[in-house]
Amino acid sequence: NIAELRKELNWTQQDLAEKSGVSYGSIKRFERLGKISFESLLKIAEALNRLDDFETILVPKGLKRLEKLFKSQ
Repeated sequence: NIAELRKELNWTQQDLAEKSGVSYGSIKRFERLGKISFESLLKIAEALNRLDDFETILVPKGLKRLEKLFKSQ
């Protein structure tokens, strides 16, 4: 939950907007309705230092880091 992660850091919605580059309105809408673009979600995850969490979703099983995909080329 983004709001919980944000609050653990003692950040306001405005703080998260400034640190992520995502508009304050988008942050508010996301926390209220759960709607946001994928690009903005990634920016928020990066600001919260949680971007690596996406690797477990996006990387095929058996690969631990995205970089491994490029090393084989």
